[in-house]
Amino acid sequence: MKKMTGFKRRDFLKTMGLGATTLAIPQALLSRANVAKKPNIVLIMADDMGYSDIGCYGGEVHTPNIDRLAANGIRFTQFYNTARCCPTRASLMTGLYPHQVGMGWMTVRDLGTEGYRGDLNNRGVTIAEMLKQAGYGTYMSGKWHLTFDKYWNGPKHSWPRQRGFDRFYGTIAGAGSFYTPATLTRDNTRIEAPSEGYYYTDAISDNACTFISEHCQSKQDDPFFLYVAYTAPHWPLHAKPEDIAKYKGKYMKGWDTLRQERYTRMIEMGIIDKKWALTPREKNITPWEQVDKKRKEWMDLKMAIYAAQIDCMDQGIGRILSTLEKKGQLENTLIFFLSDNGGNAEVGPWGFDNKKDGVLGENSSFSSYGASWANASNTPFRRYKHWVHEGGIATPLIVHWPSRIKDHGQFRRQPGHVIDIMATCVDVAGATYPDSYKGVEILPPEGKSIVPAFDNKTIEREAIYWEHEANRAVRVGKWKLVSMYRSRDNLGPWELYDMENDRTETKDLASKYPDLVQKMSAMWLRYAERANVFPLDGRSWDERLKNPIQDLR
Repeated sequence: MKKMTGFKRRDFLKTMGLGATTLAIPQALLSRANVAKKPNIVLIMADDMGYSDIGCYGGEVHTPNIDRLAANGIRFTQFYNTARCCPTRASLMTGLYPHQVGMGWMTVRDLGTEGYRGDLNNRGVTIAEMLKQAGYGTYMSGKWHLTFDKYWNGPKHSWPRQRGFDRFYGTIAGAGSFYTPATLTRDNTRIEAPSEGYYYTDAISDNACTFISEHCQSKQDDPFFLYVAYTAPHWPLHAKPEDIAKYKGKYMKGWDTLRQERYTRMIEMGIIDKKWALTPREKNITPWEQVDKKRKEWMDLKMAIYAAQIDCMDQGIGRILSTLEKKGQLENTLIFFLSDNGGNAEVGPWGFDNKKDGVLGENSSFSSYGASWANASNTPFRRYKHWVHEGGIATPLIVHWPSRIKDHGQFRRQPGHVIDIMATCVDVAGATYPDSYKGVEILPPEGKSIVPAFDNKTIEREAIYWEHEANRAVRVGKWKLVSMYRSRDNLGPWELYDMENDRTETKDLASKYPDLVQKMSAMWLRYAERANVFPLDGRSWDERLKNPIQDLR
């Protein structure tokens, strides 16, 4: 692998051996009917992966297949998620803000109000439901995490098969073992993972390939929608030994050096502006030079496993691309790749180790990589998953569609949000977003099609909004107003940033522009009122479960 230090955009293209060419497509496989039909859509989501982890966004992790998509597609530099897994998946699937479909927090409990049911409601239609009406075959492989936990063995009204997918393989719940996933399901039936040689990331990739092959065999004249929702690189830190071996020892340089190296590459590649300062190391993180040798080795291993998880996901994406090529489908397939939130700081600078007698990386262990490495994953931004500063909500977005996108390897600077994926799918599929579905009135979509951005045109919108655990934000043009929850008696002051000149949020301009703060905060309040955001609640997980309803306004 090419040494990544000083890795510029031209080096990225040269390293991939692709330049401005597209992925090779066997022309004999491209029938006239295939080129003319509606595009297939493949939506790929990583779990808890930071903005700068993959190669084409400045990372050192070996991701040649994701990088191929970037080299032959476009990369969005200001695309956003909702800062947490369940809310992002709800917005992604419905094109609505998470509270509007009952997913303002997590699936662990119905907290008693419409925005916080913990179960995907019927006020939105899913991409699968909408595309199925437009003649698409619909398939999902991976993590669902949009149904109330008590429904794992009960009602299935909010499971994938009941929300528009023809076939499903994956887990109904959130995080879990990569070797023995607890809620593994095929279609509507719970199944057990094989006892030998099973690794969930590989199974997600392989089942995705199977769905493509089976569709092309039985419904070759119909387009398909495939949602591939990996759990990598979410904790627990589980990876195959051969993948870990590629990275072990490479992170002994530490998080401080890693952040600086990524920051430099990101500037050289054109992903970020050199006038945006690298944010200071978060206050609770120990400088690497002050960490003792034994702990350095332990933390090096943690980051090596995290990198190995991403590497394995990339290998699986390579197999999906190969299947599309073999079936003659790649040219007319729109592929999205993104992450559900920023790097995960749970729980503290060193992460957690719940089974210290286990072998890290194997099924006997259950660990996370912690805030120290998450700070590096989110280079150059502040904060992490849970928060709505840029480190929590900025995601890579790669869009690849050879028959439509010609600006290979280019960037798109237009701000976008996961609510836009639904609108984009409606646009490219020539579908009609319904006013009602199965007799229920549907909320109008919140997102905007990003198809104009394929041609580097503006995405017209009023604003983008966020709330999670009483962390709040609104972005209007170049301005972002953001607040970080402090305590039950202090929601945290509004901070104002000029995202053109200071996207890393280091220069708060709230005191300089009080009228703008007032205007944007009023916009946020109107959004919160109409979108079921209240009651505003920033309490801990345990506090919420003991007393679900708490309004902190």
